[in-house]
Amino acid sequence: MPSNNEFHIAVMAGDGIATEIIPPCLELLNQVGAKVGGYSLTFEHLEAGAGLYQQTGTALPDETVERAAKADAILLGAMGLPGVFYPDGREIAPQVDIREILELFAGVRPVKTYPGLPLPLADERAQHLDFMLIRESTEGLFAGRGKTKIEGEGPEERATDIQVITRKGSERLFAYGFELAKKRKARGYKGELLCVDKANILGSFAYFRKIFFDMAKDHPDIEPKAAYVDATAMGFLRNPWVYDVIVTENMYGDILSDIGAGLMGGMGLAPSADIGEKHAVFQPCHGTAPDIMGTGKANPTAMYLSAAMMLDWLGETHGMEACIEAGQLLEHAVQNSFSTGQLRPYEMGGTAGLKEITAAVTERLA
Repeated sequence: MPSNNEFHIAVMAGDGIATEIIPPCLELLNQVGAKVGGYSLTFEHLEAGAGLYQQTGTALPDETVERAAKADAILLGAMGLPGVFYPDGREIAPQVDIREILELFAGVRPVKTYPGLPLPLADERAQHLDFMLIRESTEGLFAGRGKTKIEGEGPEERATDIQVITRKGSERLFAYGFELAKKRKARGYKGELLCVDKANILGSFAYFRKIFFDMAKDHPDIEPKAAYVDATAMGFLRNPWVYDVIVTENMYGDILSDIGAGLMGGMGLAPSADIGEKHAVFQPCHGTAPDIMGTGKANPTAMYLSAAMMLDWLGETHGMEACIEAGQLLEHAVQNSFSTGQLRPYEMGGTAGLKEITAAVTERLA
């Protein structure tokens, strides 16, 4: 438990529009904290990102990792810039490095729609989505990052990446999924956990699925199901309202979470959390969008919802109801800002950007 109910938050602003949306996000966190009371947040700003890599040759300094690991939670902006790559051609992605270093195995991606926003699916049921995708964030196909083998010459030349699925990684992912499904069931949700894989093609996924159903025997109150990733991707577009909690491998989770963001209206509305046994990172799913930096068009919604997820996690982890209440207030303020249909972000055909959305959320918090 933090001393004197004070939480230490490591903040990495990142690149592009992230540097614009982090400051008002911290102001909103202070505002909701003052309104609820019972706890306080202190922020420590740490350097990381593609811009830092350009300047120093290092995207994620050891000191940043060490100090972030001592914090109660980590709040990230987006990272990466066009044309800035490692020598092997990979994008600068310190956020992925942090997941692996701190073993943040559960990538929590909520798919939740809010009234008042234009959405891509016309069916009325698609206007009221509320399900959770949990992406394993430390292994899978991503475990091959930086380890690609290029062999042979001429027509025989080939590149090989290796997928890694371990019992440890699978069991802790599924345990998190079953517990989340139980918490949601207690609040009236279906109580279902869906394992998404490609077990009909790859033996590593057959192994993944077997562990899932073996563990399901210890959770008889939750209905276990399994589906192939291609069928699930189609299901996201045909009938996404049937889902409750989904667990899947790293790469598949990366792809499905973007489809989920599309169901919400776009990446600017999609928050995320990467949670481990000791640490957690909260960040928006969108990119750095340097092309709109300084124009006022940046949509801070995903950042604010990620901050609300951080408050909820702090409250759950430390048994502090005030934090949970504050997280709910911040999320409701964001939701209510769009409920009239008059506030519409630029990427959804409207004229609301950073200033307008922040003002609306601030007003509703007040």
